[in-house]
Formats: sequence, C-alpha cells, structure tokens
Amino acid sequence: MKVVRIIARLNVGGPARHVAWLEAGLRGRGVESRLVAGVVPPGEDDMGYFAESLGVRPLVIPEMSREISPKDFVTVWKLFRLFRRERPDLVHTHTAKAGTVGRAAGMLYRWLTPSALWGRPRQCRFVHTYHGHIFHSYYGRWKTRLFLFVEQALARLATDRIVVISPQQLEEIQGRFRVGRREQFEVIPLGLDTRAFEDWPARRHALRDEWGAEGGDVLVGIVGRLTEVKNHRLFLEAAALFKKRRAFEQESGGASGGAPHAGRVRFVVVGDGHLRADLESHAWALGLSDDVKFVGLRDDPENFYPALDVVALTSRNEGTPLTLIEAMANARACVATAVGGVVDLLGGVAAEELRRPHPWQICERGIQVRPGDPEAFAEALAHVVNDVALRQTLGERGREYVERNYSVERLVSDVERLYGRLAGGSGEAAAESALLKF
Repeated sequence: MKVVRIIARLNVGGPARHVAWLEAGLRGRGVESRLVAGVVPPGEDDMGYFAESLGVRPLVIPEMSREISPKDFVTVWKLFRLFRRERPDLVHTHTAKAGTVGRAAGMLYRWLTPSALWGRPRQCRFVHTYHGHIFHSYYGRWKTRLFLFVEQALARLATDRIVVISPQQLEEIQGRFRVGRREQFEVIPLGLDTRAFEDWPARRHALRDEWGAEGGDVLVGIVGRLTEVKNHRLFLEAAALFKKRRAFEQESGGASGGAPHAGRVRFVVVGDGHLRADLESHAWALGLSDDVKFVGLRDDPENFYPALDVVALTSRNEGTPLTLIEAMANARACVATAVGGVVDLLGGVAAEELRRPHPWQICERGIQVRPGDPEAFAEALAHVVNDVALRQTLGERGREYVERNYSVERLVSDVERLYGRLAGGSGEAAAESALLKF
C-alpha cells in the first residue's frame, strides 16, 4: 500500500504530533507513506523538528499555508502532479486547509484520465481527518458559511471516509452541521507516546524549583498557542476572580470544597503566539503581575505537566485537545470548558451533579465549565484547589483512562485497519458514486 498524507503546516499543536506519530508508526509496519506539508507562517512556531526526531522528513510545498490565497491553485496543481508521479492507493488529509486542496487535487487525479470517459476513473481512496473544525468561533458568519459549504461538497464528491477523533465531534460535524453521511464516518481517537510520562513524580520539582514554587504552592497552568480560539483572556479573568474570591475566603474562613488552601496559588501560561503581548498587558491590568507567569513555548511536556497541580483549558472550540490527554497521562486534575471532544475526555457527570444548578460540574475525570463564563471557571478552580483529595482522584482516573485508550500503538492499529478495509474494496467510494450520478 502506498499512502500520501497531507497537512497544511507542522506548527505547534496536537495535529503536527499526531501525523508524525502516525507516519512513523505506519512506516514501521511496512506501509509506504509520504508526508506532505506546507510552511509555518510568521507568528507561529514550527514543529517540524518533532517529525524529524521520529525519522519523518516531509515534502514541503511552499505555496500551501493556512490562509486562503491565490497560491492555493498552485498547491492543487502541485499535489495533482505529485499524485500522478506517486500513484498512491490512498490519500489522507489532515486539518481544513489540507483537506480542501488535497481533495480538490484528488478529484483532478481521479477524473483527468482517458479511462474516465467510459466511467473508469483512477482508483485511489481519499480519507480526511477532522482534528477540530472551523464551523464556529474562528471566522465571521459569511466566511464560516462558505467553509461549511465547501466541506459539505467535498464530503459528498471527494471523500471515501471521514475520521473524527471523538463521538462528540461526530455529533457536531455530521449531526449539527450536516457534513457527509453517517456511514462515511469513523471515530478514531488520538494517540500519544504515554511511555514518556511513566515516571512523572520523579520530575515534579525540576521546573517548580526553576519557577520559584515552594512545596505547598498550587500551580494552575494552561498549555497552548496564544491565539483567539484558545481564549486565554478568559483564563486570566478567571484567575483575577479567583484571587478576589480566595482573599475573601481566607478572611471569612470558608471555602467551597473545604478550608481555603494555605499555600500560594499561582498561574502559569505555557505557549507562545501573536497574542502574547496583549495577554501580558491584560494580566497587568487585572492586577495579576505577581500571580501569572508567562513561560513561553516549551518542548518538554514530560517536565512541565508534572510541575503543575491543575491544568486548565478555556477554548471556544476544540476537537480533542492533546494538552488535556497529556495532562491526564501525568495524573493532573483538569478544569476545561465543555466544548467539542473535551466532553468525552472528562467523562460522565454524576447524578447529584446533574441536579446541581451551577454552570460547572464535576465529571468522572475532570471538571467541565460552561464556555465563556469566567465566574464559573473561577468557582471551579477554587473548588479543585481547595480539595486535595479531589485533585488526586481526578488525576488518577485520568491517567488510567489515557493509558487504556490513547496509546500511539492503538492509533496506528486503528488507522492501519481502516486503510486495509478501503484498499480491500470494502469501503464505499463516495466521490466516484456521487459523480457518476451526475
């Protein structure tokens, strides 16, 4: 089997790691696969080094980038020529931009051949993975509608299988936004190298000492690109509200979830991006100069997760965030907005929690918070900070869950089985049948 895998760019984030792990794992099992990527634009950090550390060197198409551009036509043409040269059995695209140009080139490859005149296009299967989606919280109304129309058309005309990374994402993309047919979809959760986190307790103090944290301090961290959809402003606003709430609790001697925590509570922002200066100014304006530490981009998750006590996520939109999976692999308690695949990661809500009218709820493996509500987020943080036993319970449940369900080996096996079914002819050629109807 020969596979061409396409991603728009190898920038810092879960998709870049996902395709690198997948590419290396499948090659190790004898699949002839080639990774194609675009360039990382200014203002974003390049993660190509991670793929190369696994022995994966991508073919770079300079014209392919995240934003819409006239260069997209050049990208489509280059991909078409690549398909003609490589003659792949299967093309697998990841993320929205790569999915658009890759499947557009795929339609050309399938049908620009003499045999198409008598109804026999080139035989090549096309798979697209949604790591998240751009159907809300990214762009304006009309741009979003255009992107949704394009995705609906590509699902019908040029996609054999659509991979989503959680059941919740399936309900959003197919159920709510009507992309594709239900039988086209397959849920394949993310995978990661959990072995890197096996001895996390031994590394707990490495960065805590560097960051000046004492033994009784609680560090609440958020990990991710400093970009609009991650909504770090909500994190900072929740931190400011938490600070005021904690001061009041310490004066009054009461707290949700137990007595007020005696040590300092500090907030750590791990990551970089074009919003950093704005967020640092916002933290200063909120009176958090001594409470929030921006540590920038780090490539040592095996060190910074153990240093944290609580990992927060405040996103407006998510697929299945790798940051929460990595946090759970390190037995960290998580507090996150209930968006996308976050709901599946955190697990079910207890019956008594369902009866509670608060806009945040304790789940099996973390605390979910209503999106866009800094007061609710601050309340949830206060609860988990003051309840050490709850933090430990949520962390251990999360660690066990990730070890059972999110290994790289499971990811590679799932994708290999999908490829085998498609190559064996059991998969339905959605694009071929749709075009022949026309």
